[in-house]
Amino acid sequence: MQLRIYNEFPHDLEKEWNDLLGRTAHHVPFLRHEYLKTWWQTRGGGEWSNGSQVKIISTWQDEQLMGIAPLFINEERLLLLGSIEVSDYLDLIARPEDMPAFVDALLPYMAENVDGWKTLDLYNVLQDSPSLPALESTAKKLGWSYELENYQPSPHIPLPDGWETYLAGIDKKQRHEIRRKLRRAENAEVPVDWYIVNDGSTLDAEMDDLFALMRYDEQKVAFLTSEMQDFMRQTAQCAFEAGCLQLSFLTIGGKKAAGYFAFDYLNRIWLYNSGMSLDFREYSAGWVALAKLIQWCIANGRTELDFMRGDENYKYRFGGINRHVMWARVIRS
Repeated sequence: MQLRIYNEFPHDLEKEWNDLLGRTAHHVPFLRHEYLKTWWQTRGGGEWSNGSQVKIISTWQDEQLMGIAPLFINEERLLLLGSIEVSDYLDLIARPEDMPAFVDALLPYMAENVDGWKTLDLYNVLQDSPSLPALESTAKKLGWSYELENYQPSPHIPLPDGWETYLAGIDKKQRHEIRRKLRRAENAEVPVDWYIVNDGSTLDAEMDDLFALMRYDEQKVAFLTSEMQDFMRQTAQCAFEAGCLQLSFLTIGGKKAAGYFAFDYLNRIWLYNSGMSLDFREYSAGWVALAKLIQWCIANGRTELDFMRGDENYKYRFGGINRHVMWARVIRS
C-alpha cells in the first residue's frame, strides 16, 4: 500500500471517495465526500475552531483507492471529520476485507507523519463496524492502549410492506394512540395536509420555516446559531442536488405545524432533525407528521426508518429497535 496525507480537503477525490464508500460495510450519508466537505467548510456548524486542521490519510494500491481515514487534528486529538454532534454515523472508509491491512498501515504512518497528537478519538462508529476489531488488534501489536465505550443508542424501525402490518408489530397502546391521533387530524375542522418539498427554488424559505419550528424547543434555540443554520442550509442544498433530501411538513389550517429534515438514501429514511409548533398541541402534530412519514415510507417501498442517535421516548413508541454507536479511543504509548 502507498499512503498519502492531505492537509487540505481533497476536492478532486469525490468520485473515488464515494465509489469506495459504496463498497464498505456501513455506507452512510455522513461519510459522503460532499457532506464532509460541507461539514469541514463550516467546521460542523461552528462546533470546532478554525485552528483545527485536516489530516486525511488515504491508501492506494496500483493507483486504486483502498482506504480513507477522514481525520482532523484539534489540539492533541485526531478525530473523524464530522465529529461529534451533527453527524450521526462516522467511520474509517475501507472494504471489510481490507480494513485490517488498512489499519495496520494507518496507525504507524500516523505516528511518523502527523505531529502533535496523543489520542485518536473515533465517535459515532456503529457497533458492528469492522474498523473496531481492526483498531484493537493493531493497537495491541504496537503496544498502544485501546478503549471502547457504548456512546449512544440509535433506534431504527425495519419497515414491512403494509401499514397495518407495521401497526400490528408495535405496542397495542401505542397502536391505538397513533390511530386515534390520525383520525382526529382527518376529522379536524381545518384542513390537515402533509407534503414533501420538491421545489428547489423554495428550499431556503422552507428551511427558514423548519428553523422557526425548531425554536419552539428551548434546547434547539441554543443549538441554532447562525453558523449551525448555515451548515444545515448547505447540507440541505447539497442533499437536494444529490436527490436524497426529504424535507417534509405537516400543515394545519395552512400553517406549518411540524417538520422533518431527513435523508432519503439507499432505500432508507434517515431522520436528521425536526421541529414542532406548540400552537397545535391539540392535534398532536409531531405524532401525526411522523405517522404520515412512516405511511409514505411503506407506500414507497422504503425498508427502514432510522431515527439515528438519541433515546427520545417517541422513537420507541413508534417501534424503534436499538442499535448503538461507539466511541473508540487509541492512545499512543
